[in-house]
Amino acid sequence: MQPISQAILLETFPRKQHGMAMAIFGVGIMFGPIVGPLLGGWITDNWSWHWIFFINIPIGLVSVLMVLFFIIDPPYMKRLKMKIDYWGLVFLAVGLGCLQIVLDKGQREDWFSSSFITWLSLISFVSLVLFLINEYFAKNPIMPLKTFKNVSFTIGCTIMFFAFFNLFGSIVLLPIYLQTLMGYTATLAGMVLGPGGLATLIAMPIAGRLITKMNPKILLAFGIIVAAYSTHLMSQFNLFADFNTVIWPRVVLGVGMGFLFIPLTTTTMSGVSREDMGNASAIYNLLRNLGGSFGVAFVTTMLARREQIHQFRLVEHLTPFDRSYQIATQKAAAILQYSGLDPSTANQGSLGLMYGRFLKETSMIAFNDTFWLLSIFLICIVPLVFLMRKGEVEVSAGTP
Repeated sequence: MQPISQAILLETFPRKQHGMAMAIFGVGIMFGPIVGPLLGGWITDNWSWHWIFFINIPIGLVSVLMVLFFIIDPPYMKRLKMKIDYWGLVFLAVGLGCLQIVLDKGQREDWFSSSFITWLSLISFVSLVLFLINEYFAKNPIMPLKTFKNVSFTIGCTIMFFAFFNLFGSIVLLPIYLQTLMGYTATLAGMVLGPGGLATLIAMPIAGRLITKMNPKILLAFGIIVAAYSTHLMSQFNLFADFNTVIWPRVVLGVGMGFLFIPLTTTTMSGVSREDMGNASAIYNLLRNLGGSFGVAFVTTMLARREQIHQFRLVEHLTPFDRSYQIATQKAAAILQYSGLDPSTANQGSLGLMYGRFLKETSMIAFNDTFWLLSIFLICIVPLVFLMRKGEVEVSAGTP
């Protein structure tokens, strides 16, 4: 759905209007991230999370009707007889299907210590290798590898991969941090995520305007740096952060992504012919989705690993011989005694309070580490921007 709709826009508008067309397209896309977290959180708190998925039914029916009435195939597609690369389709489906399961369940199954994950990883690797070999020799490949000869397209796909790696990773981490450590409800967590979508909604039309007046690579580099900075801000969170503190980095991330998507899509697709636009858009969106999947798998794994490391390190200080530990347990026991517990129960309870606090602190540090790594990954791709070609902008508005 995503690559086809994107290809339709890029084929319909002349190249000089691609920036504004993608900006308007992005406005529609970002309406979901604005309403979704708010509506989803409210539904989860008041009804059940199952009802979140039913909202797709009426929207889907309206979308089908709009496609039937308004979408018309271009003439060159009507003249072509469709030929399907069945072997390529099978290898791709098996390879990506197994890879998706590995990424989704890897952390829960402890990755390669599980024979299930190991076998799926092996099947995915072999299938994807066979897919690449098949695409190289196939007469009508479903993913023409020649598209990657375009340097700007290849670099653009790489940047998009890491952009969504960062975006999905941070979007997954932020609600977990808010709900597990800060005690936010699903509705409040949605209120933190929603303004970020609104910021992107505002930034995209601005980027669409500026892209016709300045080098798109400058806008792209600016968007990447702002997005990386926002993730760095998230790495500064603590257990006493207020609502404004946690919402501001999400807004900054929304601005960065707004200035990132438009010039990235425009520059990446600038050297692709209209006949190849559908295939190029499919590859572009495939790598975008893979970036999101890898980002989610990375942050969940890294969060668990870093939490274990910090628990191992900090537990060395939780001994009766540590003066700070003695003072903290005595204060906790005094609070429990003041609440009505007898001294023996209060002493035992103070240990439970200290352990709970210890787990929160180690988890908070693990969140900081993971956010910091996301920002580093994103900032490292900035040099790739300047290796892309600017692309030629069509002068004639009547270009077919």
